[in-house]
Amino acid sequence: MRTTKDRIRHTLLFEGIAIVLSTVIAAVILDNTVAEIGALAIALSLVAMGWNYTYNLWFDRWQHHTPPNKRSVKMRVVHAVGFEGGLLTVSLPLVAWWLDMTLWHAFLTDVGFALFFVGYAFIFNWVYDQVFPIETVACEA
Repeated sequence: MRTTKDRIRHTLLFEGIAIVLSTVIAAVILDNTVAEIGALAIALSLVAMGWNYTYNLWFDRWQHHTPPNKRSVKMRVVHAVGFEGGLLTVSLPLVAWWLDMTLWHAFLTDVGFALFFVGYAFIFNWVYDQVFPIETVACEA
């Protein structure tokens, strides 16, 4: 299991990199200013950080027998899709309100964000597990 300190480091790195990447990409695609999209990205990031901590804690407890650096590609896909599905449910109303668009257009925009983040989460978590592996502690008999 990861420590609270490690979970905080994971969340801050994940969100910091995500804000920069998603702001630039979305500002170009949506033809909005970097400031407007950046502010939305920060708001979504705050929502996502709470969800990230909760979801990963739950996921690690569910997968307690499998070290994160040994999880299969299939399990990483399940992890990324589950995370983004939950976040999409929460973020849809915020995106619609912030960008003054219909729920349908917000859904399409949010799906675009989600597709980006599924790939990003997969790559980020795989790299994170390689760079910051969980130390194995020997159990006393």
